[in-house]
Amino acid sequence: MKMLCHRGLWLSPGEKNSPQALQAAIARGFGLETDVRDCDGDLMISHDAPRRATADGLEAFLQFYAAQAARPLLALNIKSDGLQASLAQALARHQIRNYFVFDMSVPDTLAYRRAGMPFAVRLSEYEPANALLDDAAFVWLDAFDGEWYSTELIEQLLRRGKQVAVVSPELHRRPHQALWSQLKSLEMSPQLHLCTDFFDEALEVFHVESN
Repeated sequence: MKMLCHRGLWLSPGEKNSPQALQAAIARGFGLETDVRDCDGDLMISHDAPRRATADGLEAFLQFYAAQAARPLLALNIKSDGLQASLAQALARHQIRNYFVFDMSVPDTLAYRRAGMPFAVRLSEYEPANALLDDAAFVWLDAFDGEWYSTELIEQLLRRGKQVAVVSPELHRRPHQALWSQLKSLEMSPQLHLCTDFFDEALEVFHVESN
């Protein structure tokens, strides 16, 4: 199993998506999930609609990331449509290839597919199937109201060669222990990723590989 630090490696919620949190995750060799939007024509890191004074630019983070010897997986949660060209240029400029984009609208996802950029499809209790699954390198396995999927479903996706990113329940304010127990049988799979807020606890529970 590999880890995706949800909005970086932080101690207090106010640090989420901050440069310090993102850099801390990368420095420890963990992958991370972060949010990308645009503001006044520039790419920004922000979960909510940003004001330039309160948002951090994506370019500065990519510069830091590109300077590291290890470049763990980046899960880029796309919050605005139409960013394909500018995002592709920014990633290419820093020779960043270990990433995927996700959470776009269907028309926007098709544009990323046409651009040849790695993307994830989301499966959830509200989206149990996705017509783009065959073309997606990654699956974002989510559960908004409760874990609806089985270990067998995850194994099926892994056998199909998919990289599977499981959203840990605490991201939706639910207890995580039952799902983590379920995932123990799959922890040796290098294709399985856990997106979590509880980084240190996950290191105690699972065999976590560098990302």
